[in-house]
Amino acid sequence: MKTDMRAIEITQYGKPEVLQICSRPLPVPGAGELLIKVAAAGVNRPDVLQRLGFYPVPPGASDLPGLEVAGEVVGGDVQGSGFELGDQVCALVQGGGYAEYCLAPVGQCLKAPAGLSMIEAASLPETYFTVWSNVFQRAHLSPGESFLVQGGTSGIGVAAIQIARALGHRVFATAGSDEKCRATERLGAERGINYKTENFVEVVKELTTGKGIDVILDMVAGSYVPKEINCLADDGRLAIIALLGGNSAELDLGQVLRRRLTVTGSTLRPRSVAFKAKIAAELQASVWPLLATKQIVPVIHQTFPLEQAAQAHAMMEEGLHIGKIMLTLD
Repeated sequence: MKTDMRAIEITQYGKPEVLQICSRPLPVPGAGELLIKVAAAGVNRPDVLQRLGFYPVPPGASDLPGLEVAGEVVGGDVQGSGFELGDQVCALVQGGGYAEYCLAPVGQCLKAPAGLSMIEAASLPETYFTVWSNVFQRAHLSPGESFLVQGGTSGIGVAAIQIARALGHRVFATAGSDEKCRATERLGAERGINYKTENFVEVVKELTTGKGIDVILDMVAGSYVPKEINCLADDGRLAIIALLGGNSAELDLGQVLRRRLTVTGSTLRPRSVAFKAKIAAELQASVWPLLATKQIVPVIHQTFPLEQAAQAHAMMEEGLHIGKIMLTLD
């Protein structure tokens, strides 16, 4: 096996052009880690934030960007892991995904779902782990309840819509154009709401005959939070996972008290391997069968070769994509 590899590094904080191809030593797996020969890696909003200097690398993690990969197990601690050399897997990682080889904790690896390409498999971990952790574990979306996701055509959005719909929930989504709204409806949303031309609170209240939404997944925060409080049903839960609209908001705490509302949030990257392994096990049991039967289908907007990571980041920042932006390796 080679001793070095191609990778994309952040040469300094700044615009997409700071992403440059480099040569790095091959990572050496430790106890409980697998070495994956990467076929594809996902591009996610946290990668952009890391490139800009707003998303610190956790202690001990690779400084290379990339939080999800798919490829072939070529080394590591396979004994007793449930994996064998040659298995095709996808994995959630703490960094290092933009490279020919990547380390992944065993507990954060999943067999690539049957029938999916490596590109499709690599598009799953970051968004699916995030959606499952926040919508189903933290916000406890339960049978018979309704769900709204802000930014329905993002990677998170397309995953959240499809998972919630496949599990039998009424699903609503916001998006920034009529075209994107129709895309959310094709994915399973009952109604896509154009946040530029419509008031999502009024639309949701009308569609739920005044009740409101049981669970909201929010990547905006800021000025959206008081609107979302008004949008929630009694006993409703708001899960915040990003702060694209700002990190402060005014809350009507009277509503929170009177209507027993919950406002929660989380970031996934710093959480323990054991925490993420529990998510992986639940995804394997509840979501992987839906992928196998095509009730859920990965949505890939565009792929770029590894060397064009800067172009991939520029596309993400434009915000015109529907679904995932991916990097591929030879």
